[in-house]
This record gives sequence, C-alpha cells and structure tokens, in this order.
Amino acid sequence: MTRKQKRLAVIIGGLAFLGAATALTFVALGQKASYFYTPGDLAAAELQPGQRIRLGGIVEKGSIVRGEDASVTFAVTDITETVKVTYKGILPDLFREEQGVITEGAFGADGGFVADTVLAKHDENYMPKEVADSLKEKGLWQHNE
Repeated sequence: MTRKQKRLAVIIGGLAFLGAATALTFVALGQKASYFYTPGDLAAAELQPGQRIRLGGIVEKGSIVRGEDASVTFAVTDITETVKVTYKGILPDLFREEQGVITEGAFGADGGFVADTVLAKHDENYMPKEVADSLKEKGLWQHNE
C-alpha cells in the first residue's frame, strides 16, 4: 500500500466513524424526544399508547380538583379543545386557573392524560413560548406587548 492509499484509508475510516457516531446520536435523541402538542393538535396527531409528549395550554377556569394523597385533576385548554390531566405530586407555587402551563407525560390506558411533570409560568408577563406561539398561530391568544 502506498502512502497515498494509507492516507485515503485513514480519511475514509474517520468519516465512517463520524457518520456512525452521528447516526447513533440522532437515534438516541429521537427516542428521548418529548413532542409538544396543544389540545387542538391532539385530534390530528397519531400518538402511540404510552408515547411521551408535552401538552401545553391554559388551565381551564373551575377545573382544578384536588384529591387525596397529592393527586390533582385539571383541564388544559387552547380555547378550542380541552384535555383532562391527572397529576400526582406537588404543583408549582404559581400554578393556578387561567394561566399558561406545560405538562409532560403520556395518555393512559383509559385515554386520560397522566402527567409526571407540570411547569407553570413564573410571572405575570410570561407564558411558555411554545404555548404562546401555538395560540398565536391559531389567532386565539392576544397579549398586550
């Protein structure tokens, strides 16, 4: 093998290694991805049972029901559609009705959304960017800027 052929073999081997590493990274990240949906998007979405998603919207007024052992049921809405959410745990201090929220979890066997994480807004001028952008696209959310 000549010097030129050895150099070419090393370059090709290095590129193959980088390609394999990149492919494995994308496969690993794709399996851990948690996609964002609003309640209105769920009708058109093809979700697998148990698939983790982020569900965002506004906590519907009068929908918060606190149960025993720190379980809470509430509804997330994007004005057009509503999804009932069940969460067991301590809610953020700023969680309340008619405020922006993002929940992470999956739909259970009974069809209800079971959240394992609830994120709430942190001040009066903030709504999660994903939620605000989605509501703005649909023309359902106006904010005084």
